[in-house]
Amino acid sequence: MRGVELVQPYLQAAKEVIGRETGSEVAVGKVSLKKPPASTDEVSILIGVTGQIQGVVMIMMGRQTALNVVGRITGEPYKELDDLAESAVAEMANVISGRGGIALAALGRETTISPPAILIGQSGGNVSTLDIPIFAIPLETTCGVIDLQVALRENL
Repeated sequence: MRGVELVQPYLQAAKEVIGRETGSEVAVGKVSLKKPPASTDEVSILIGVTGQIQGVVMIMMGRQTALNVVGRITGEPYKELDDLAESAVAEMANVISGRGGIALAALGRETTISPPAILIGQSGGNVSTLDIPIFAIPLETTCGVIDLQVALRENL
């Protein structure tokens, strides 16, 4: 499978899950193919993928976007990234990765995902994907832009 074919299940899952959780339309911005490393944002959730496909799925957003997403999920305004807020965005990323994996399994590629790792801080850190190119897909919502970055390849 080519890179685009590996990314599509995660993009579809992200659009559905983010749209449902936030009640927002999700528009796909300009997709780009980047060389590693990936750059983090203020809130970055990383989920490892192993099995017949290997790599990492990353969901990154600014702090205010994360707070807006959590507010939509919980139904109350959020002002700080506390444990509940971190848990909410991590679980959203987990559901996206799980659904993407289920879609890959339907295409004959079995995968397992790691628990989400959450990085909170300044944007601009680096996440090495070794030599796996990164598909960066901005998802535009009423909460702000959520950046889906997928670096996957066949495990030969």
